[in-house]
Order: sequence, then structure tokens, then C-alpha cells
Amino acid sequence: MRIRLMDIAHARSGDKGDTANVGVIALRPEWYPLLAAQLTRDRVAQHFAGIIEGGVDRYELPNLKALNFLLHGALDGGGTLSLKTDAQGKVFSTALLRMELDIPDAEAAALGLPGATT
Repeated sequence: MRIRLMDIAHARSGDKGDTANVGVIALRPEWYPLLAAQLTRDRVAQHFAGIIEGGVDRYELPNLKALNFLLHGALDGGGTLSLKTDAQGKVFSTALLRMELDIPDAEAAALGLPGATT
């Protein structure tokens, strides 16, 4: 089944210079392993291709059931230099939550994902 990331996680984002910081937190603790498997550094970089100019770093926070991503070269110089509408990177969390995930039906049902059929 296809599911939107926003249906199983929430996120927050902000800035540090030219780097956007995006934290993704599982809505249920049992969904964290799915997030960890699906939200790879390369997958997030691909999702933001053409929007960020640098690489992506990923940090795992299993005790918080969260992942943290640093999107380098995302803010055109940062809040005080950028002419971008979102120079503080607040919309990167919303953009990431729009990612769609392909989850095998059996796994989705076992995890009780929204929209999964048993």
C-alpha cells in the first residue's frame, strides 16, 4: 500500500545558517522501525533534489522514536542573507511529510497503519 509520511509521523523544521534541520517523529512507537527503514539519507536527498544544493545527514534518535535530518545548502545562505520566502526553513517539515511510502500490505496490516486492511 502507499501511505503518506504525514499519516504515520509528524515533523518540525528550522534553520542553522544555510542548513535546514528536519526532525521526524513516529506517531506511534511501533512505527519508528518503519521510519528508520524507509527514510534513508539517499531517499530524503532524492525527495529534495533541485531544492537543496548540499548533502543530507541523518541522525537516529531511537529513544525519542525520531530521525533528524540536516539538509545542507537548503537556505540560500540562511535567514539573514537569503531572499527566499522561507529563509528559516520552516516548510521543509511539511515538504518531507508529503513523501509517499510503499509498504507491503502484510507489513502495513501488522503495524496497524492507517488505511491498511487486515
